[in-house]
Amino acid sequence: MPMIRLTAPHGALAEEGRRTVQRDLAAVLLRWEGAPDTAFFRAQAWSYLVELPEGAQTTAEDDAPRFLVEVTVPQGALSERRKSGLVEDVTRSVLAAAGLSPDDALRVWVLVHEQPDGTWGAGGSVIRYADLVALAKGQQADA
Repeated sequence: MPMIRLTAPHGALAEEGRRTVQRDLAAVLLRWEGAPDTAFFRAQAWSYLVELPEGAQTTAEDDAPRFLVEVTVPQGALSERRKSGLVEDVTRSVLAAAGLSPDDALRVWVLVHEQPDGTWGAGGSVIRYADLVALAKGQQADA
């Protein structure tokens, strides 16, 4: 199941953005994965917010906040088109949460980690991508 982690400097997110960014990012990820919009799949899309202590992030140039988004998905879940759309929408969501403009897009970096099949486990069992696809198709048919 997908996971998304946003690492941001403390205070870099606007108050409203801090409250909503995790669910927003999880929804973006599920949409680009093509998962059905069901309670089961929403509950499996884990979203983490890691706020760095003040002064813990900088560049050689300046101290303007930078954001790192790490996305972990089963290998094969995202085509190149879906990865591109995911990166674009995640960047837009983070910029909005921080109250920044599209001109600041290079402050957001997105790393997509594809977990090889057979290396993801949940509930005490190995979860295969084909199992997730079958489950998604079943839930889409039930909707």
